[in-house]
Amino acid sequence: MSIIEKMWRILFEFIESLVVAGAIFVIIYFFLFRPFQVNGASMYPTYENGELIITNIVTLRFQPIKRGDVIVFKAPPNEEKDFIKRIVGMPEERISAQGGNVFINGNKLDESSYLPLEVKTYGGSFLNENSPVSIPAGSYFVMGDNRNFSSDSREWGFVQKEKIIGKSFVVIWPIKNFKVIKDPLFNEVNLLSY
Repeated sequence: MSIIEKMWRILFEFIESLVVAGAIFVIIYFFLFRPFQVNGASMYPTYENGELIITNIVTLRFQPIKRGDVIVFKAPPNEEKDFIKRIVGMPEERISAQGGNVFINGNKLDESSYLPLEVKTYGGSFLNENSPVSIPAGSYFVMGDNRNFSSDSREWGFVQKEKIIGKSFVVIWPIKNFKVIKDPLFNEVNLLSY
């Protein structure tokens, strides 16, 4: 075999490897996992500005979305942007903000597993204080964990299920912040009767 044939074989194998790697990347990116960079302080202290998160896309096909899940979605005010927020209200529930607390169907929501006790939640231009709103079927009510510095459903309304990209899965950057995300589990015990 001549040197030119060897070079062509090496070049062909290199191109073949690139094509296979590209195909694997496309499958992973569009069907399994997608990176997302946190931009801003709306989810602090859960997530910090600049952190790189891997978003799990495939989970949405096999598991229902739950209260407490942190999701990445197309931003209702500008769908060219992606937002990251926490699911607080589920489809067909009534949600309200009263006296610094969130109420679901008239029951106070216990958010102590991810929010410090001193955090207060007040209404906004969409969810007015002491004025419950009904969440439509197929939609969710989301809020940032940093309630005083979050543009969320209190300002611009519901997030439709089809706008959700995925659930946060793992923080990979910076390395010192590496962690697997564990969302709180909610059940009726977390809805305190008042």
